[in-house]
Amino acid sequence: MAIAATDTAAAGHPALNGLTVLERGWLSSNNLLVHAQGDEAGAWLIDSGHLAHAPQTVALVQHALRGQPLERVLITHLHTDHCGGNAALQERFGAPIVIPPGQADAVRAWDLTRLGHDDFGQRERFTIAGTIGAGERWRAGGSDWEALPAPGHDPHSLMFLDAANGVLVSADALWANGFGLVFPELVGEAGFGDVAATLDAIERLPVRVVIPGHGAPFTDVAGALQRARSRLAAYVADPPRHARHALKVLLKYHLMEVRTQPLAELLQWAEVAPLVGRLWAGFGRHDSESPRAWSEAMIAELGAGGAVKLRDGVVVDA
Repeated sequence: MAIAATDTAAAGHPALNGLTVLERGWLSSNNLLVHAQGDEAGAWLIDSGHLAHAPQTVALVQHALRGQPLERVLITHLHTDHCGGNAALQERFGAPIVIPPGQADAVRAWDLTRLGHDDFGQRERFTIAGTIGAGERWRAGGSDWEALPAPGHDPHSLMFLDAANGVLVSADALWANGFGLVFPELVGEAGFGDVAATLDAIERLPVRVVIPGHGAPFTDVAGALQRARSRLAAYVADPPRHARHALKVLLKYHLMEVRTQPLAELLQWAEVAPLVGRLWAGFGRHDSESPRAWSEAMIAELGAGGAVKLRDGVVVDA
């Protein structure tokens, strides 16, 4: 097992034997390699990170495979930080890619607008071998796995459970200190209720270790659920708070990709980014005159918090 973990109980947990957790940053999701056991054909990889990190992802997976073939790549959901390495992995290893069914047609047509990739720099096309839906089961790493629905952050997202060993791959449905942005709420659709239902479902599962989409694996499942519910309650009570947080996340995410950008160019990006425009129309128009002005105010808040730095008119990721 390879883990860059802060949870020492998780780092040495026997449930993770036979797994390699490649903990990434926040631009790229974590990657989980489930090593082949016995007469299994090869290892399975869950999630592939961001396009900007694709060469690094290939190198990390190549090293972690330790000579095993890569049999399959499973994707929890199609946000760009979870599927951006697909094409590079496909080219290097020839492994088939399997995704949740909800956006399969959009992938086959390579409709970037439907996929939401226009906002987030994912433009390297990949092909899929098929889909995997909630309730489907498979065997990998000597264990039986099941795909579980995880709507909320993304309506099509899945989690993967190895019930016998108590391992849950939670993607962005549950982190040690929260969960991913609730994207449906950002575009005028219900999502907070789905987050609550997903958290309730996790609580009923026989989970000993959670491998989240971002951050180190953890064993304090009850504590994580409590923190997630507290955050959810705050968002339900004040949806504009969630929207302001979302805009900061979008700006920070963009900066993590480009690393540094003149403020005027960053604001131009925000002005034309479809999701930023929808956020402003739904939540920001009462506080600012335009998506550009609202974004500039959020950049100032990010700077005050130390998340970015502004130097001579240039914004730098911190």
